[in-house]
Amino acid sequence: MTEVEFRLVHDAELPPIVITMNDDDQPKVVVNDYHKLWLALHRKIIGGCGEPLFSRVDEMLTIMLASQRADERQGREEVNE
Repeated sequence: MTEVEFRLVHDAELPPIVITMNDDDQPKVVVNDYHKLWLALHRKIIGGCGEPLFSRVDEMLTIMLASQRADERQGREEVNE
């Protein structure tokens, strides 16, 4: 199982939470301590975002893969003509 890197920062210019990639191209979550009051107020909502976030990413990737597959099939049909 891949471990997710977590970083804590204090920066007025950054949003409360950022999901990005680290130097090894693995997921990294940056939590901004500057917004700790907002984070505290919305902690339960934020904590409940895991499944909906996964569903949205899964839906987005399914659409992308279906489109790539349709392009692949169309390319094969054009070769066979």
